[in-house]
Amino acid sequence: MLNKRILLISAATAACALGIGFFMQPSTVAPAGSGGDSDLAGQQLPQEPALAKPISIEKITLTSANPDLADADETTASEQPTGGRQLRVAACGVTAGATALPGALVALKIAAPCRGNERITLHHQGMMVTETLGPDGLLDLVIPALSRTATFIIEPASLATDADPAPLGAVVQVAVPDMAEVDRVMVQWSGNSGFEIHAREFGAQYGENGHVWHGADPNQASAGKMVQLGDAAQLVPRLAEIYSFQRDTGAPAAQAGVIEISIEAEITEINCGREIAAQSLRVVAGRVQTRDLVLNMPDCTATGDFLVLNNLVENLKIAAR
Repeated sequence: MLNKRILLISAATAACALGIGFFMQPSTVAPAGSGGDSDLAGQQLPQEPALAKPISIEKITLTSANPDLADADETTASEQPTGGRQLRVAACGVTAGATALPGALVALKIAAPCRGNERITLHHQGMMVTETLGPDGLLDLVIPALSRTATFIIEPASLATDADPAPLGAVVQVAVPDMAEVDRVMVQWSGNSGFEIHAREFGAQYGENGHVWHGADPNQASAGKMVQLGDAAQLVPRLAEIYSFQRDTGAPAAQAGVIEISIEAEITEINCGREIAAQSLRVVAGRVQTRDLVLNMPDCTATGDFLVLNNLVENLKIAAR
């Protein structure tokens, strides 16, 4: 069992809906590959959250996007001409190539020979993560796709100048044929907010086989996988965690039931007494649901505790085959 104290907010969202109001806010998705962000991506997470007075932990604001927008986003993306081809730009620009892998994953290759060790931001269907190019300007990543037509935008930190007017970004797109077979839950945040996903599969308790999180034994028997994205060593990085469960893989009928999903936030000396923000995204059978979270952390006397947000993301219900 994990040795940690937990402040459980099992019905936090319901309490907040009554106490401070729960509202639905549709978000418009910008055309994929246009170089712009969707409304989700455009809702910038605070990079340097201001100090806030400690208040009741029930002060949580959630918004939801319209899942039907996912199909519109994918239709727009499919009209882009890039396919899975590598984009060619000037010598000091950026090139990117993408290849679909089993499990609705994408192998992404990024090359910027003149920009070794440079910070980049990777955009994908509303997800934004900070990564760092290698000394040779190369970076290989495996990214869980969030759409059947997966569009990736690579945005370098440096800006174009008269001396270096080359296109600095790159866009690449690839079809993900098995996207509908995978259920995914993602949370993304900025800086040292301390968020993490915990998936407890088919009745598993904390610390048991089937409790999937970034600190679990990688050799444990579990049906799903957890991936962390982003370079935490960067200054105020954008980070993400994604839990994936692949259906229709010939798993035994016993692998059916509920996967309990919670998003937790550790109270640390860095985030205590501050306002923190995150965004969650849930993909089930190719349908997307997003929510925003803003909350005030307890004061620093609670350092070391964990806030457990059980209702921020719906549990995954797996049917027997």
